[in-house]
Amino acid sequence: MVTRSENHELASTFLTATASLVETFLSQTMDRRDKAPPRLIAAMRHTLEAGGKRIRPALCLAAAEVVGGCADDALPAACAIEMLHTYSLIHDDLPAMDNDDFRRGRPTCHVAFDEATAILAGDGLLTDAFSLMTESPRDSVRVLLAVRELAGAAGSQGMVGGQQLDLEGAGKPVGLADVERIHAGKTAALLGASAAIGSILGGGSVEAVASLRCYGIALGMAFQAMDDVLDTTASREVLGKTPGKDQSRQMPTLVRALGVDGTRRWAEDWSRQALEALEPVANRPAAAILRGFVALCMSRNH
Repeated sequence: MVTRSENHELASTFLTATASLVETFLSQTMDRRDKAPPRLIAAMRHTLEAGGKRIRPALCLAAAEVVGGCADDALPAACAIEMLHTYSLIHDDLPAMDNDDFRRGRPTCHVAFDEATAILAGDGLLTDAFSLMTESPRDSVRVLLAVRELAGAAGSQGMVGGQQLDLEGAGKPVGLADVERIHAGKTAALLGASAAIGSILGGGSVEAVASLRCYGIALGMAFQAMDDVLDTTASREVLGKTPGKDQSRQMPTLVRALGVDGTRRWAEDWSRQALEALEPVANRPAAAILRGFVALCMSRNH
C-alpha cells in the first residue's frame, strides 16, 4: 500500500512537472496575442507569469489521467482555468476589493501598472480563457460540457458570487454557515470544476465526473481553510502577499468563526471527505496523485 508520505511525494513531483508544462503553454498562448495592445499584454503576463502553485491546472490534468485519458487533451483547458484564476486574483487585489499591494511576491497588477489597466487585464484573461477552452482536441460535446462546467463555477453562483458574499461579510459578526457558503463559492467551486473538467476531457463517465467534482470541492474547502490559517500565522515572505489583512478588516474567515485550531480540524474533516470521494477511482494509478494533493494541502505553509 502506498503511504501518505509517498502520495505527498508523488503529488509534489507531479505539481512541479505540471507547473513547468503549464507555464510554457501559457507563455506561448500569450505570445499569440500579438495584435493586442502591448501594455495590456504586459499587465496580463505580470500576474499570470509570476509563478504560483498551479494547483488548479495540475488537478485538471491529474483528473484526466485518473479516468484513463491523456493529459494533453486537457492541457488547453487546464491553462484556461489558470488564466481565469489569475483574472480573479487581479480583480481581488484592486483597491475596491482587497486593496493589496503584493501578490506572488511581486507588486500587484494595479500597483505595477494602474487600476484601469489592471481591470482590463483581468477582463482579457477571463475572456481569453474561454477562447482557449475551445482548443481542446476532444470532441465538441465534451468541450461544450467542460466550458459549461467552468462558466458555472466561475460565475454568479460560484466564484463571483462567493466574492460578493465575502465583501458583504466584512466587519459583521461571522457564523460558520456564512463562511462555508463563501468558501464554497469563492474557492471550492473552481477546484471542483478543475477536477470535473479534467475528467470530462479525459473521457470519464458521468459517475466519475461527479465523484471527481465532489473530490475537488472538498479539497477546495480544506485548501481555503488552510489559507485562512496561513493568513493569521505566516509572514509576507512566506505567503508572497500581505498577511493579516483578513483579520484586520474583520473579513468572514474560518479563523474568526472557529479559531486556528478549530479551523485546522475543520480542514481535516474536509480532507477526509475528499479522500472518500475518490473511492470510485481509488484503484486507478493516478489516484495516488490526487490523494497526494490532499496531503500537500494539509501540510502547506504558503
